[in-house]
Amino acid sequence: MSDSRPITLDAIDRQLIALLQINARESVATLARQLGIARTTVNSRLERLEKNKVITGYGVRLGQRLIGGGLQAYVGIKVQPRSGKEVVRRLSAMGQVQQLCAVSGEFDYVAWLRSDSPEQLDQLLDQIGSVEGVEKTTTSIILSSKVDRGQPD
Repeated sequence: MSDSRPITLDAIDRQLIALLQINARESVATLARQLGIARTTVNSRLERLEKNKVITGYGVRLGQRLIGGGLQAYVGIKVQPRSGKEVVRRLSAMGQVQQLCAVSGEFDYVAWLRSDSPEQLDQLLDQIGSVEGVEKTTTSIILSSKVDRGQPD
C-alpha cells in the first residue's frame, strides 16, 4: 500500500543521494564513513529511498569514447497544436532517440540523440523534421560533458 504523501528528505538523505550521484557504486561502508553514520543506517535509508521511489535505479553511463567517434545532440522540437501525441509516438520508435522530454519555453519537446556519424545525425534530423506535426527543430551538438551526475531515465 503506497502512501500518497511526499517523502521528507533530511540533510543526511540529501548528502547520501549526492554521494551516490557522484559514484553509485560506492560501498555502504564508505558511504557510512563519509556521512558519519552506521552502515545499517545507510542500508535502511537506501531501502526507504528506493521503496518511496526517490531512488528509482542505478545505471551505467557510457563514456563518449565508447560510441566510437559518435555524436550526441540535443534537439528542441516545436510541434503543431494537437500533434504532440503522434510526434511522441513516432520519435519513440527511433532507436537513436535516447530521451524525449516535454519542456516549457520556445519548444514543446527536447530530444537527446545519439548517432554513429555526422551523416547518420543528418539523416536522423531529416527524419525528425519530416514527422507530421513537427513545425521546427533546433539542434545543439554536444562537444563535451562538463558535469554529469546522472543518467536520463
